[in-house]
Amino acid sequence: DAGRKRRITGRLLANAGATPVGKSRVIQQLRTQLSKLASTDHALLLSGEVGAGRSAFARYVHEQSPRAARPFVTVVASALRDGDAEATLFGRAEAEGGAAGLLEQAADGTLFVSEIGDLPPAAQRLLLGVLETGSYSRLGESRVRPLLARMIASGRPDVESTAGSDAPGAVRRDLLTQLATVAARIPALREYSEDVPELLRHYVDRLVDAEGLRFRRFGIAAQNRLRNYPWPGNVQELRTLVHRLLLRGGSEEIALEEIERELAASGPSGGDT
Repeated sequence: DAGRKRRITGRLLANAGATPVGKSRVIQQLRTQLSKLASTDHALLLSGEVGAGRSAFARYVHEQSPRAARPFVTVVASALRDGDAEATLFGRAEAEGGAAGLLEQAADGTLFVSEIGDLPPAAQRLLLGVLETGSYSRLGESRVRPLLARMIASGRPDVESTAGSDAPGAVRRDLLTQLATVAARIPALREYSEDVPELLRHYVDRLVDAEGLRFRRFGIAAQNRLRNYPWPGNVQELRTLVHRLLLRGGSEEIALEEIERELAASGPSGGDT
C-alpha cells in the first residue's frame, strides 16, 4: 500500500542540504573523510550504532559528490519482505506489469540501503551479482541494464565481525567485501559529546523553522547535563528530546529540572539510522 511504500523508499528530504554539525575533532575528521570518499564511485559502507545518523551522512556524501544534482533514493531493508524485496530493488518486466525498481529509479544518482544485513538472503545474492557485474535485469526480462547508481549501505557496528554467520542481520561475506571497498565508521554521540550544545541549538532552529514551533533555548545547566548524558539512542534521541520539549512548550529557557523529568520519563529513540 501507499503507506508501506513510503516507509520502504523515498527521498531523504529531512536531511537535505545538511552538513554534519559539530566542531569537535571527531566530526571534523569525519567530514574530511566523507568528503574524500564522495569523489569516488565505489560502493560505500557506513557502519555505526542505530540512531547515529548514518542516513544523514549518506546524504552528505551524495551532496558532496558529482552526483549531487541526481536522485538520492533510500530503501529500508527491514521493510522488505521475502518475495517482494527483489521486485522492489530490480523491478518487474513489462510482461508482468512492468515497474522500475529502486536501482532504476536512482538512475545515475545514489541508492542508499539502510541496514544491509536486514535484506532477505535472495536479495543479498542478487545485489552481489549487480556489484560484481555492474549490471542487472528486471525480474522476468532478458534485457541487461547497466548499473548507473552509486551504492551506499549502512550496517551495525558488528557488520564485519558477523559477516557470513547465522547471526540475525548478518551480511553475506562476499557481499560485504564488495560493499566495503571503501568504508567509514559513524561515531556514537557519546564520542563527541562536546558538540551537544551546538546540536541542541541546531535542532531547535531547524524544528522551529520547519514546524512553526515556539522558540526555546537550553539553559547552561541543562546543556551541561546533556553533555554528560550517555545518549544510548545517539543523535536521533537528541533530536527527539528537542522535538518533545518544543511541542510541549513552556518558558523560553529550558531548565535543568525539565531535562531531568524528561530523561526520567523517556527511553532512547532508535528511529534514525
